[in-house]
Amino acid sequence: MAIASKMIKQGIVVSDKNDKTIVVKVERQFIHPLYKKTVRRHKKFMAHDELNDAHEGDTVQIMEYRPMSARKRWILHKVVDRSK
Repeated sequence: MAIASKMIKQGIVVSDKNDKTIVVKVERQFIHPLYKKTVRRHKKFMAHDELNDAHEGDTVQIMEYRPMSARKRWILHKVVDRSK
């Protein structure tokens, strides 16, 4: 039996106001099946940040994790790039 690997997404922190929680906006691009135009969509994920390490504007990677609250199912994996 193979163990499923955890999903990792990369995005930008849009809010770090909550204690030990960040909100990460993840963008994706795809080609519309009918109109063949590139479409951009985004989704916001709440992620656990134990050390309050990430701040607004940082590019981060989040990893799938067990439910930590009603809306938090992701955890901060690493900070890829710091904002100025």
